[in-house]
Amino acid sequence: MRSLFRTLESATVRDIALVCLADALVGASFGAISVSGGLPLWVPVAMSLLVFAGGSQFAAVGVVLSGGGALAAVATGLVLNARLLPFGFTVADVLEGPWWRRLFGAQLITDESAAFVLRQSDGRRRRAAFWLCGVALFVVWNVSVVLGAAAGGLIGDTDALGLDAAFPAVLLALVLPTLDDRRTRAAAVAGAVVAVVATPYLPAGLPVLLSLVGLLFTGKPSAAGESRAAGVEGVVAVENRSNAVKEEVR
Repeated sequence: MRSLFRTLESATVRDIALVCLADALVGASFGAISVSGGLPLWVPVAMSLLVFAGGSQFAAVGVVLSGGGALAAVATGLVLNARLLPFGFTVADVLEGPWWRRLFGAQLITDESAAFVLRQSDGRRRRAAFWLCGVALFVVWNVSVVLGAAAGGLIGDTDALGLDAAFPAVLLALVLPTLDDRRTRAAAVAGAVVAVVATPYLPAGLPVLLSLVGLLFTGKPSAAGESRAAGVEGVVAVENRSNAVKEEVR
C-alpha cells in the first residue's frame, strides 16, 4: 500500500480520500434506509460485499421497499450495472497477474476507480490509482454500510440531510477535469441530453445506457493530433535505436 502512495501524486491521493469520505456518507445512508425500511441488517451488508455498486444497490432496495419482487430488483440492478462493461474495457490494462487477482480487480471496478484511472497517462500510475481507489472504497463503503445499518432508524430521513446529493456531486467533480477537449465535451453533452430526454419515458438505468450514443459525437482525431502522435512515436523509436546502439558498444 505504501508503494501505491509513493507512485501517485499527493493531489490524486487527496482526491481519493475525499471520494472515500463522500461515499462513506452515501454508504451510511444506504444501510440506514435499508434497515429503517424493514429489511434485515444482513441484506444491505451482503449486497455491499457481493454487488459493491451504490447506484444498483439503492435501485434494488428501492424496488423491494416499494413492493416489487426479488426478480425485478435484480433486473434493475443488472441494468444499472451494465454501464460497468465499457468501464471494464477501459481499465483492462491495469488488471494483470493470476486469475484470482483479476477477479478481485473486476469487483473493484466502479465509476470512481475508472475515473481515477482515466486521469493517469502512465501505466504504473494507472495501476496504482485503480488499486488504491478500489481497495479504499471497498473497505470504506462496507464499513459505512454496516454502521448505517446498525444505526437504523436513528438517522431518520437521510434526504433531509442532503446525503443523497453526495454521490452525484462526487461524480461531477471527477468528470469536470476531463472536459478540456472539444470532442469530449461534445460527447458528454450529447449523452447528457439523451439521458435527460429519455428519463421520463424509460425504466431506471436505460437512460444511462442510451447516453453512450454520445460517443458517436467524438469524431475522428484531428490531423494535428495524429501528427503529434506520430511525432511521439518517432521520438520513441529514435530513443530505442540509440539505446540499442549503446548496448552493442558496451
